[in-house]
Amino acid sequence: MNHLEQLVSEWLQYSGYFVRTAVMVGPRSRGGFEGELDVVGLQVANKHLLHIECSLDAHSWAVREQRFRKKFDQGQRHIRDALFQGLTLPETIDRVVVLQFAGRNAPEHIGGGRLVTGKQFVREILDGLKDTDPASGAVPSTFPLLRTLQLAAAAQDTPSDPKRRLIPAAGGTLP
Repeated sequence: MNHLEQLVSEWLQYSGYFVRTAVMVGPRSRGGFEGELDVVGLQVANKHLLHIECSLDAHSWAVREQRFRKKFDQGQRHIRDALFQGLTLPETIDRVVVLQFAGRNAPEHIGGGRLVTGKQFVREILDGLKDTDPASGAVPSTFPLLRTLQLAAAAQDTPSDPKRRLIPAAGGTLP
């Protein structure tokens, strides 16, 4: 699991979703699987079913289009059978691609899913955590990446103090 998949998983769980990660789907008769779904989340109260594919690739948009369409097609075929057995699932699957490297001219959709850039995703998390206090309302320790972003959000308005740095600033000296 790459860091984007981990962060997506933590954010969804923190936001009340039941989450499955790295789900192997479409077992083959001679062994192996048709594919793997990165993250699938279900928010029961809002009846929101998400299939999210995360990528750090720098492929062309044409390659990405094919790759993510294949993954979302696999999800469409297998999510209902392979995940959340016994639960009533919404008819619609919200498909999302989270790309670390997307650029300014990125399309809004790719492979049949909405595109969310890595920067926009982190902004969403920071906005969601901005009013939380790490001292009195810390993100649970089971979500280490989110907890780190909570500290970052809380530190945004803190001025830098050269005397309180772990590593002295360039040209600085140790106390």
